[in-house]
Amino acid sequence: MRQVITYPGEDGYRVPECPSLPGCVSQGRTKEEAVANIRKAIQVYTATLRQDGLPVPDMG
Repeated sequence: MRQVITYPGEDGYRVPECPSLPGCVSQGRTKEEAVANIRKAIQVYTATLRQDGLPVPDMG
């Protein structure tokens, strides 16, 4: 599991970010929704890197 940081956004939504994957950010109305959304975003992000033949960053 990758480290995920969540913080409140300016619009009242929760914003989760995955520091080991630059630019991998999502949002959700609740913390639970935000975490579910960032999990999906991480899957898509890493799948796209693999598809493009690029290395997937370590979970660092």
